[in-house]
Amino acid sequence: MGLAFFGLTPDSAKQHRVNFLTQIHEICFHGQGGYRWQEVYDMPLWLRKFTFQKIKEFYEKRNEEIKKSQGNSSVKEVIGADGMVKSPDFFKKTSYK
Repeated sequence: MGLAFFGLTPDSAKQHRVNFLTQIHEICFHGQGGYRWQEVYDMPLWLRKFTFQKIKEFYEKRNEEIKKSQGNSSVKEVIGADGMVKSPDFFKKTSYK
């Protein structure tokens, strides 16, 4: 049988449905309670895509900032190359006079 309604085949219709429901889930979940499932389901397509894209951009930017801040931190090695735990500087003996 040829192409079905608007060119959807049984396989592609299933994939479109999964993509659609995944997008609704992502907006509701990552919107942190700002969206109800039914509201997102009833959104016009252009608005749902816009909302999804903005949430995606927000989390990508947030992840980049986290990576940058982790790269600039002055975290010291806790375990040496020999596998032994290094003691912090404040545990090292100091001489009191």
